[in-house]
Amino acid sequence: MTHALMPAAPQPLEKENDDYFRKGCNPLAQTGRSKLQNQRAALNQQILKAVRMRTGAENLLKVATNQKVREQVRLELSFVNSDLQMLKEELEGLNISVGVYQSTEEAFMIPLIPLGLKETKDVDFSVVLKDFILEHYSEDGYLYEDEIADLMDLRQACRTPSRDTAGVELLMSYFIQLGFVESRFFPHTRQMGLLFTWYDSLTGVPVSQQNLLLEKASILFNIGALYTQIGTRSNRQTQAGLENAVDAFQRAAGVLSYLKETFTHTPSYDMSPAMLSVLVKMMLAQAQESVFEKISLPGIQNEFFMLVKVAQEAAKVGEVYQHLHSAMSQAPVKENIPYSWASLACVKAHHYRALAHYFVATLLIDHQLKPGADEDHQEKCLSQLYNHMPEGLTPLATLKNDHQRRQLGKCHLRRAVTHHKESVREASLCKKLRDIQVLQEVLSAAHQRSRLKYSQYQEDDDLLNLIDAPDIVSKTEQEVEIILPQFSKVTTTDFFQKLGPLSVFSANKRWTPPRSIHFTAEKGEVGFTLRGNAPVQVYFLDPSCSAALAGAREGDYIVSIQGVDCKWLTVSEVIKLLKSFGEEEIEMKVVSLLDSASSMHNKSATYSVGMQKTYSMICLAIEDDDKSDKTKKVSKKLSFLSWGTNKNRQKSASTLCLPAVGVARPHIKKKFPTPFSLLNTDSSLY
Repeated sequence: MTHALMPAAPQPLEKENDDYFRKGCNPLAQTGRSKLQNQRAALNQQILKAVRMRTGAENLLKVATNQKVREQVRLELSFVNSDLQMLKEELEGLNISVGVYQSTEEAFMIPLIPLGLKETKDVDFSVVLKDFILEHYSEDGYLYEDEIADLMDLRQACRTPSRDTAGVELLMSYFIQLGFVESRFFPHTRQMGLLFTWYDSLTGVPVSQQNLLLEKASILFNIGALYTQIGTRSNRQTQAGLENAVDAFQRAAGVLSYLKETFTHTPSYDMSPAMLSVLVKMMLAQAQESVFEKISLPGIQNEFFMLVKVAQEAAKVGEVYQHLHSAMSQAPVKENIPYSWASLACVKAHHYRALAHYFVATLLIDHQLKPGADEDHQEKCLSQLYNHMPEGLTPLATLKNDHQRRQLGKCHLRRAVTHHKESVREASLCKKLRDIQVLQEVLSAAHQRSRLKYSQYQEDDDLLNLIDAPDIVSKTEQEVEIILPQFSKVTTTDFFQKLGPLSVFSANKRWTPPRSIHFTAEKGEVGFTLRGNAPVQVYFLDPSCSAALAGAREGDYIVSIQGVDCKWLTVSEVIKLLKSFGEEEIEMKVVSLLDSASSMHNKSATYSVGMQKTYSMICLAIEDDDKSDKTKKVSKKLSFLSWGTNKNRQKSASTLCLPAVGVARPHIKKKFPTPFSLLNTDSSLY
């Protein structure tokens, strides 16, 4: 029976609450895990050098025509391939260094498999983001040096996350921050010139792309890997620790599953759909193993119904590991999955199936059906252990017949011994597993226990009389399932929120450069109404007001007033700000979306195909109208922004937070003549 695992010597944990470093990160903590990760980074560099040498040799071999040169290149290529294979085997050794990741509590359990974190190279965001801010947002990029530095610091911290909830939240916050960065700085129409390099966690081969998707996918992988390390670190000698392990492995499976479904074309092999499917199976298998350990932790009493329960639980664990081993043995996964992982999955499949048969044998041999016992319940439990009873046997008859019980029990014991032998043999074939002492001790102890019990009841004619024990039906009281990542629970502030609301100020929208509008409020009225939440837009505009004459247009977004940033102000706040200047001259900076059709609602009297009408066009239309007196009356009836309280102004759009851009408004009549279907060419491309 599996009990606990004795790990490597306890290592000092990461420092917590260190004010110098970000929460969830301390790169100076010299734990066994961090040292192992440093070895991984060094190996990745050596593998990169070897891959480059191999590529160069292969290219030289293609173009060389001299036979002696070709022979020398082939010889060098063989040496490079040999070195590369040795480096990959060394990396595999790091991947199976499970003792470093286990709980620091002394234990006697089969180790669990964690994933190592992907390594990356440094990325300098400063030049590219500053240039883009100046070019696209018409702002000085040097004003955002602190924000860019925060982004780079956060990325650097994510390379050494602490192995706890704070570390997970750190990685998640960077993943969410990458969503903001992608929306603000990475347009779909061009590359930004930032090269992201990440190393395959299984092969060490680097992958580089000028695509932020590689960065986001790699961070997701590391979130899943960190969950696996949290799971293996949990104290498996306590109920709380085992519950944490189950939860961590389920969350790891959820993150990896989300990665597989969301990023379907990742170039790194450890994030390919086939590999991620296997890793998800491995996490769920380890979660199911932790469920079995949680049930067994208080001790397995030698009682009929308890033995039935743990036998089916053990059969469930053996079944999921058997499926995992089959998946690991399929192409193309088997070429890159560590051999030690596949071997350990096979070992566990045999080990837990052996335990299941041992428990069934114990309940059959050690427990006789006594008078007054619940025959119906025992018969039902025994029948549910098998898909079908062996030929000539029935559940109730077997329970009542001591000889049949003992014979069937010995059949299960013999099969248990067979599975134990196979698990020991598989472990001995893999050098990495042979070096894990606690694994060898657990397998040997379980094997000896089954052999001892079988020897107590073994008879000379068993070889001829015993039948093959039937398979045990797997069943569990807690079916493990993936838990998808809950990013909404992580509070993250957009570093670049000073650029304005992301719904408007994003990389995929273009505007005119900011224009300065100088105007005054005449008799408490500025000559236009406002709409929207943040940023506020100019809505109805009196063509004869000072703001219109200064160049304001309907649909303009107000970005600042008298040097005060207005991108995040609401309508009421902008009105209050305008009111504070009285009748003084006001400088208002505005921008216009170049795709104006998507920024303003259609209005039948002042718009044609969504294009706004300029002041000069309105004047031309008014000159053609014979009813000038009527036109003057119309201009008085228009609802313009003022600070009075008459009913017309209460009904205007200036006092409402209206729906988002693109939602149709009610038809509003304005008695201007039909406009010309011309484009306004006053603004230049940005």
